[in-house]
Amino acid sequence: MVSDGEKLVIVMWSADPSAPDRAAAPFVYALAARALEIEVEMHFTAGAVCWLFEGVADRAFTDRARSKTVRDFVGEASAAGVRLYACAMALAERRRGEALIAETTGIAGAATVVGAAVQPGCRVMVF
Repeated sequence: MVSDGEKLVIVMWSADPSAPDRAAAPFVYALAARALEIEVEMHFTAGAVCWLFEGVADRAFTDRARSKTVRDFVGEASAAGVRLYACAMALAERRRGEALIAETTGIAGAATVVGAAVQPGCRVMVF
């Protein structure tokens, strides 16, 4: 068990739909942190915000065996209590009317990540 106030912020940046195999690791780390009872937020920036568009994660497999999709990971993370945020700037740049998946917690910007990162007990990982 981890002490109260521990938080992990995962920034999904280069793990975007152009390389679905890169998407597994951030979710594995998020799930491991939740298993340790650490508060976890995932922020989807740049092209990675597209994972939160309806239908995109459903058809993207993270392994050669095609055993698990990014959407499978999204569902597991959400069920474990990971909060998923779409970057406001990335949405403005990439969204063309697409609906966000139900697991999306909300929309947040860079200030949210920076504000969390400077708090005691918070760590940030970037993928």
